Amino acid sequence: MADVIPVNRDVSAGAPKGITALWAPDEPCYTRRELKEMVSFSNDADILKYEPVLFGELHLPSQVLAAGTGGELSGTTFTASEADFVSAQVSAGGVIHVQSADGALDGAYEIVSVDSATQLSVSVVRSDSDDTAIAPPAATNISYRISTFGPQVSEVGFQLTEYFGIKPGNPVSDIDVEDVLDTDVLKRASVFAVISSVYAMLASKAKDENFWRKSLHYKTLFARARERCRLSIDVGSDGVADVTKVGASGRLVRD
Repeated sequence: MADVIPVNRDVSAGAPKGITALWAPDEPCYTRRELKEMVSFSNDADILKYEPVLFGELHLPSQVLAAGTGGELSGTTFTASEADFVSAQVSAGGVIHVQSADGALDGAYEIVSVDSATQLSVSVVRSDSDDTAIAPPAATNISYRISTFGPQVSEVGFQLTEYFGIKPGNPVSDIDVEDVLDTDVLKRASVFAVISSVYAMLASKAKDENFWRKSLHYKTLFARARERCRLSIDVGSDGVADVTKVGASGRLVRD
């Protein structure tokens, strides 16, 4: 099994050799649109740790969940009286980009929780999502935007399960994602694959060689991260690993 095809992009023109796909299956895939289920191993906050610019000037306009003006930030609480974050499907693990009118505040922050339709808890990016939230600088009269790479994360998640031969990627498998005891090992691979896909998509539109280089760089990081993955799988539903899936080959090793 080789690599996964990044989503929502056309790399038919101008792509350097090796960028045409992250994964190029050697055999026909299942009819994935009929079989696909939502499965994610990373989120926007994970991507923020590596590429904040993807939530700033390089955000995808077609994937903006919410945007507006007149926001206020006090401590870890962000309030926008005209917003409806619930209807916009904003969620914890997302990213909000904020900019105050005076320019003193300009950056992207984690969304820790959605507290109401008009209020979020936010934080300076943390090394671990379980850490205490860190308050950004206070400000008023804030313009804000919440964009997401959720569709790309979901696509990569599905294709990772396809590579490792588990559901939903392999619908005939006896092993489901819920049987994997620790999916955190897939987080880094997911993040690198998503970022590589996004830069390839940006490069195909802007014809920017630097974007292609970025995409290749993250593709290499993805391949290494996937090789290091060892999925501990609980076949017996007793909380104990029975078999291991090894990333270097996708093969199953019985413990």
